[in-house]
Amino acid sequence: MKDRAAFGILLLIRILSVFIVSTWFVPDEYWQSLEVAHKFVYGYGYLSWEWTKGIRSYLHPGIIAIVYKILQLIGVDSTEMLIYVPRVLQATLSAFSDYCFWKWCGRTKWSMFCIGISWFWFYTASRTLLNTFETCLTTIALSTFPFQKYSKHEKAEVDSTFLWVVGLSVAIRPTAAILWLPLCAYQLFTSRIAVSKNLLNLYLPVSLLILIGSTAFDSILHGSFVVTWWEFFASNVLDGVGEFYGSHPWHWYLSQGLVAVLGVQVVPFLIATVRVLKHRHVFIDELALLASFTFAIFIYSFMGHKEFRFLMPLLPIALHISADFLTVWSRKASDWLVWLVAVVLLVGNALPAIYFSTMHQKGNLEVMTPLREIATKDTENTNILFLMPCHSTPLYSHLHTNVTVRFLTCLPNLSKVDNYQDEADYFYKNPSTWIRNNYPPNKPLPSHIVSFDALLPHLSDILSRYKPIHRIYNTEFVSDARIGRYVIVHELVPTNKGENLNSGRDKTSK
Repeated sequence: MKDRAAFGILLLIRILSVFIVSTWFVPDEYWQSLEVAHKFVYGYGYLSWEWTKGIRSYLHPGIIAIVYKILQLIGVDSTEMLIYVPRVLQATLSAFSDYCFWKWCGRTKWSMFCIGISWFWFYTASRTLLNTFETCLTTIALSTFPFQKYSKHEKAEVDSTFLWVVGLSVAIRPTAAILWLPLCAYQLFTSRIAVSKNLLNLYLPVSLLILIGSTAFDSILHGSFVVTWWEFFASNVLDGVGEFYGSHPWHWYLSQGLVAVLGVQVVPFLIATVRVLKHRHVFIDELALLASFTFAIFIYSFMGHKEFRFLMPLLPIALHISADFLTVWSRKASDWLVWLVAVVLLVGNALPAIYFSTMHQKGNLEVMTPLREIATKDTENTNILFLMPCHSTPLYSHLHTNVTVRFLTCLPNLSKVDNYQDEADYFYKNPSTWIRNNYPPNKPLPSHIVSFDALLPHLSDILSRYKPIHRIYNTEFVSDARIGRYVIVHELVPTNKGENLNSGRDKTSK
């Protein structure tokens, strides 16, 4: 297959995913990217605690902010453009990284097949997640990495392309260093160039330039000097803030995470892993990849807070090893067996891709459309209260109207208060008490309340003043008691003529 055709196929898959994937995954897809960019460009919005404390790099949302500014300057910054243009750009970058993956794997059919059908990558490749961006950079860096099989006639100096990409990846997400430490060590000790020379002439200059550049960029946007990678390390590792948002047992990545992310492709990956270990003297580069993969899983397993998305940068390594194995295996296997394996892999990936991309947790996003219409129609008199787990929906990036909005917060215990309980946990412990404390008889009620249907029995008092105007399907499988099958939008029914719902109006953007 020609290079242009390969890229065209991959680009088509990723662009299609922009419009097919219409479900909610994690809050960071919006709150660590689009919401930050919207705040920068339009001056109103909400920045979560990570940005006020300075533990996140501004490089990723900064790119989106530039896109928003361009759209604003040419007068095409509609809400739809703010939502879809960043996704199209991310999908394009993902397609390019897929193309790099295909070339890295030797342009084989199986590598195109494995990356093209991966259900989890289809589900996440067009999302504005920092983890998606990081995965793209990881794949591009791997495709330019000086592996032994590609560097038998190594030049006097190593191509520094991979190191610049790795440095950028670490700058935007410091945990990327975990994956790259073993691989960089492998490059240093297998190179024909002395380790000291490589460190002084390659690693040190690139690292310093990226560190200085990223620190300067972050400090300018933060408003004061900040070293985001250190703040990230201090908060998540030293202070253990990550565990505030949930923790899992040490074996979670092995027992659940990898199986879910790889899906049915976990089978060829495991077989390929045995093959590499059995013939480790032949598959030197693959062994190095597995060592890096294993090291990352080992370190991740010590961290209490675990998520599926944290495994995304490991996906290209697993798929590369699998594709390499399938390429060799298919040369000796019968045609019917090859087709059988291909069909099983295709169907096994298509089913979860379709379900999670189009059905599971779709209400979190779909509810923003009627809310946007409500807010645009009467901005001054719209006051929306989200009674949902914190950050359950996007906000101003999808409303694109400066209306009054309130949602339950989930700030971590940064001040180390004894028996601390965030607002969301306090609310779900006793919804009626929270309502009475925050909306006493002398305080105006919000014009609209958004909640999951599971909460309705606990809101009977306040909802007696409201009528449901939108009931939006969310999911069939409810894994959290705070989440329901439907998202309900309630509208206040005024009891007094001329009642002003927004007296004492207080927006989230100060």
